[in-house]
Amino acid sequence: MNIMAFSQTDKSSLIELQAVMKIYGSGQAAMQALRGIDLRIDEGEFVAVMGPSGSGKSTCMNILGCLDTLTSGSYRFKGIEVNKLIRNQRTKLRRFYLGFVFQGFNLLSRTSALENVELPLIYRGVPAQKRRLQALRALETVGLKGWESHAPNELSGGQQQRVAIARAIVTRPAVLFADEPTGNLDTVRSHEIMNLLIRLNCDQGVTIVMVTHEQEMAAYTQRIIHFLDGRVVSDEPNRRQT
Repeated sequence: MNIMAFSQTDKSSLIELQAVMKIYGSGQAAMQALRGIDLRIDEGEFVAVMGPSGSGKSTCMNILGCLDTLTSGSYRFKGIEVNKLIRNQRTKLRRFYLGFVFQGFNLLSRTSALENVELPLIYRGVPAQKRRLQALRALETVGLKGWESHAPNELSGGQQQRVAIARAIVTRPAVLFADEPTGNLDTVRSHEIMNLLIRLNCDQGVTIVMVTHEQEMAAYTQRIIHFLDGRVVSDEPNRRQT
């Protein structure tokens, strides 16, 4: 199966989950993390995923990001059955189509902002001059032109998260997964990051799926999905979003 030639039968459909189950362990120790999830996310959407700890939202995000595999059901990414891909194919899907932003930034401490952003391009084998130009453009996109040579310990929390976002978008992913992207930031910086995500979604058409515990941050999105006990209990347009 060639993951570089996705089906285009429905151009708007990016992600589709059908009856997805995830079980950890076996026998009496088995724990059912997901209990038959049905979900569709279209290209260009900005979606918030919410729910209490243990609700299954992080497990679902890990499956969507090819960081974990489902136990049963179907996960289609642009028409491709992800659960039928071998490990190497899932790695390529993650490398070429998915971007990730985490609560803890996950930057390399002894390298510059520019070098951090270049990292996924190195994994792709992009030549040095080309990856430098792409990384410079990504940093400019997130408002960090002039900060390229600064190490993470020379940047504020908000700036570090901007570097992490630049690193995630430098490969121009089909979807950006953001796991509590404002969790380590103060209120002002949190709103700055959310406004940046809004611009990426609106101006560049980046599809964003964001896990958050904060209703105030979810209010920026177009659609809010609530998880509880391994199930989707609500999936509605965000009426507060303007």
